[in-house]
Amino acid sequence: MRSPRPRTPLGLNPFSFWLSLPQLITWGSVFYTFSLLMTPLEAELGMGRAESSLAFSMALLAEGLMAYAVGRWIDKGHERWVMSLGSVWVGVGLLGHSWVSSVSGFYAAWIWLGLGMAATLYTPAFALVTRRFPHDFRRAIIVLTFLGGLASTVFIPLFAWWIALWGWRQALWALAALQFLVCLPLHAWLLQGAARSPQSLAPMPATPGRTDEELALHHPQARETTAHTVSVREHLGQAPFWLLAIFMVLTMAVTSALPAHMIALLQESGLSPAWVIAIPAAIGIVQVLGRWVLFVFERYWDVHTANRWIPTLIPAGVLALLIGGLNPVASLVFVLLYGLGNGMITIVKGTAMAQYVSRAHVGQLNGLLGMPIALARAAAPLGLGLLWSPAHGYSVALGCLLTLSVLGTAALWAVQMVAKKTI
Repeated sequence: MRSPRPRTPLGLNPFSFWLSLPQLITWGSVFYTFSLLMTPLEAELGMGRAESSLAFSMALLAEGLMAYAVGRWIDKGHERWVMSLGSVWVGVGLLGHSWVSSVSGFYAAWIWLGLGMAATLYTPAFALVTRRFPHDFRRAIIVLTFLGGLASTVFIPLFAWWIALWGWRQALWALAALQFLVCLPLHAWLLQGAARSPQSLAPMPATPGRTDEELALHHPQARETTAHTVSVREHLGQAPFWLLAIFMVLTMAVTSALPAHMIALLQESGLSPAWVIAIPAAIGIVQVLGRWVLFVFERYWDVHTANRWIPTLIPAGVLALLIGGLNPVASLVFVLLYGLGNGMITIVKGTAMAQYVSRAHVGQLNGLLGMPIALARAAAPLGLGLLWSPAHGYSVALGCLLTLSVLGTAALWAVQMVAKKTI
């Protein structure tokens, strides 16, 4: 018997759109503004670049450490409290950051903000829309990521302007105000009426021309409704979860390593300053374009075919840099392939656990990957730096990124093969 649906105040598209506003603000306020705080804080606190960068790594590790607990709370229907209190937590952290006067205080502020990121960014948001829109969660997630994809485009220039206008401490007050005045009210209003237990799938309708196995591949949780409720522990003993873990950790490492070194890589290539600025800026816009394409056309595509080919755009983009060199033509090909891939792969990562492992436990299962993913995100930029050499530049590093992205894509292909055989 189907459990009661959450009382969502809006339909899928309006709900996802309004929920994406706090995503835009929080990604922009915390994740993308760190680079703008590094220079003034290094000067004020006497830190080197390695010391200041460590704060962000601490934030990512704190986010990963908190991810499983947040996932459990989301799965139990506490999403309104989690994300509302998360907005308060981030707002308090930004205010506290504005009073930082020591290196230890700087680190403490970013550990605090990392814990808040675990409760407010994509992972909890993806889990809750999966609960609220069980038969159309992929489309909800695509809508949710539209504004989030523009966070860097909006907040990097906005925060830079505020710093120039008021100074970095007062600029953080403005970011905190957005958490209290926009994010908190939206989370408190939108997330009311959550179901208290995981929803089960309704019986799947008969579809002409499709076998039971094909239907099961599209709805793998049919196993859980026709036989018994599969526990999180049982999923951990099955191949699809671990193959997805490989896919997510490796692709996250690649997509975290490149942005941190993008400016240095392009400057080293001898491109003009205009190209050095334009290429990273264009990637954000192309990401959103990729999500729009997926939103408009995915109803005409087989979802599993799309999942299979979207991740291949990442290694294709890296390969363009390796083969073509860092010239304007190769850079444009890279921007197009990598930008489209990075934009759409967010949707694949956000929906794959529900599609191939379990929808009922998606929050906890994704939460279990929080720490491995956080470690990959924190270590990948450092690893790329260690692979750089004066003689070869970033060529060896790009070769390693190509290998990791191919292995990650292969793991996702293996997930689909295993899921089809075992369902």
